Amino acid sequence: MTYISLLRGINVAGVKKIKMADLKALYLSLGFKDVVTYIQSGNVIFKSDNCSPIMIKEAIKTRYGFEVPVQIREANTFKTLIDNCPFKELDLVEEGTRVMVTFLEEKPTKENINTLLSYVKESERVVVSGQEVYLHCPNGYGKTKLNNTFLEKKLGVGATTRNWKSVCKLYALSKALS
Repeated sequence: MTYISLLRGINVAGVKKIKMADLKALYLSLGFKDVVTYIQSGNVIFKSDNCSPIMIKEAIKTRYGFEVPVQIREANTFKTLIDNCPFKELDLVEEGTRVMVTFLEEKPTKENINTLLSYVKESERVVVSGQEVYLHCPNGYGKTKLNNTFLEKKLGVGATTRNWKSVCKLYALSKALS
């Protein structure tokens, strides 16, 4: 099975630094196959018959001495995310850095979703779908309060966000492994 793992908070402002070549070697040491990394923010595509976020978290903590939130999705989940994008009327190539997908550790409660939606500005759009949140931030992700920390607080679950271009690239890389 092909998987995509998403690490949160590595290589940001010189904190929790992990070179991608080292991360790839770590995944290989765990018995994962065909390991490919994408950009410096902790995106890893790999094949495995047995994997878990806990396995990767523990290996990172042992090797680097710090904890990193890790989420894993089957590569086909990315195809479903792309196919079901609620913002198809947008030029997703042009808007690729203003459309985001936030990956949640678990499904949020309806109450927490409603709380989040009450904070969305008129120009922004948020669609919660299972364990993912689609965001359209027309003024840019850096100018919205809908960042990871805010979403985690309002939804009550761990989160990590990738822009649309990265979501599409990760899926394309995963298909190349098939």
